[in-house]
Order: sequence, then C-alpha cells, then structure tokens
Amino acid sequence: MGGSEAAFSVEARDPVERFHTDREYEQQLTSLREQVLFMGACVEELLTGAVEAFQERDTERARRVATLDRQVDRLEVDIDDACLQVLARRQPVASDLRFVTTALKVVTDLERIGDLATNICARVIELGAHTSSAGRETIGKMADTTRSMLRDALDAFVAGDALRAQAVIERDARVDKLYADLFPLLIARMTSQPEIVDQAMRVLSIAKHLERIADHATNLAEMVVFMVKGEDVRHARGGDVRG
Repeated sequence: MGGSEAAFSVEARDPVERFHTDREYEQQLTSLREQVLFMGACVEELLTGAVEAFQERDTERARRVATLDRQVDRLEVDIDDACLQVLARRQPVASDLRFVTTALKVVTDLERIGDLATNICARVIELGAHTSSAGRETIGKMADTTRSMLRDALDAFVAGDALRAQAVIERDARVDKLYADLFPLLIARMTSQPEIVDQAMRVLSIAKHLERIADHATNLAEMVVFMVKGEDVRHARGGDVRG
C-alpha cells in the first residue's frame, strides 16, 4: 500500500482515535477494504464479459456473465453491514471515518455498474448473433475507456491516490464525446436503413449504459479525492447530471 495519505492509515490520529487502534479494529478495516476490492473485481469481470459478449455476438456468454450480478448484490449487502458495524461499535473519526463512509458510497456505485453491465448483457441477448456492425468500433472505444476508468478508480481507492482519481474524473469527457458522436451516426443509419432500426436502438442503449458506467466510475474517483483530501469535488466541473 504505502502512501501516507491512505484513508485507513493509523498515524497522526487524535487521542479519541488512538483509543481504537487495537489489532481487531485494524483487521476490521483491512477486511472491509478487501471486501470492497473483491466486489470491484466482480463488477470488472461482469463489465468485461458483457462487452466481449457484444463484440463477439455471443448470447450464451451474455447469459452466463449476467448471473454474476447476484454475487455483486450479495456483496453490497455484506459490505453495508460491515460498514455499519464499524460505525456503531468503533465510532471512527478523521481519516478512518472518511474511509468507512466512502466505502458505503463506493459499493452503491459498484452495484449500479453491475446492474448496467447486466443490462448490456440483456441487449446482447436481444440483438442475437446476426447484428449490424454499425457503432461497433465506437462501442469498443467507449468500453476500453470505461473499463480503464473503473480499474483506475479502484486502484486509487486502494492506494489513497488522489492524483490518480483526478485523472479518472478528467477521462469522463472522452466517453461523453464518443457517445455524442455515435448518436447522430446511428440516427443517420436508421434513416437510410429502416430495417436496422431495432438493432441500432439496442446498440444505442448499450452505448448509453457505458456512458452511465463511466459516470459511476467518475463518482468513485470523486469519493477517493474526498477520502484522501477531505475535499468534495462532486460539483466542481459544473452542474452536469449523471445517471
């Protein structure tokens, strides 16, 4: 880990906080961090599988991958319970309190990413094996950026790295631009080829799900900045509304 700014570090605590620096408490914080990381890994696997099922037109893989969402949901409940137990029994303060409250929020966004990835699987199943190539390249670019944002946001959470988190926030505009470019392209394709309207609408839906996943990865990064620096940057970029 390293990093003197890590949210669950034990140094420089005030007297009330030092009262709680026993081995069991530290193990609870470590276990909580590991649970969040495991949930993040499950969500990454779900997202990667959903995107690859789309690119490969593999409906059976989409069905298999979608079952991971149940595990993600269970992990959210377990982590929520663990956070509440730490808050109630340990009464953390300062950096530890920011870490626990951040974990509570992180799992909410991770669960929502899992839902959106499952929605992508549903669209892949609806599309079936015989789909147009319209939008496939742009979807691939959106997926690559979105997955890297999610991975880097989770890595920033582990390392307590506010700079890395800030870089994730800045990449959100790239995904927004790709989606904005794809929309008129598919509208034009539907106008000239009415027979692909249903397919194109489902591809647009997949693109929208990816755009929203990038928003949630941005939320994660913003929470890391707060965890590390105690600075709320959620609305610093102007009043955009994220799903």
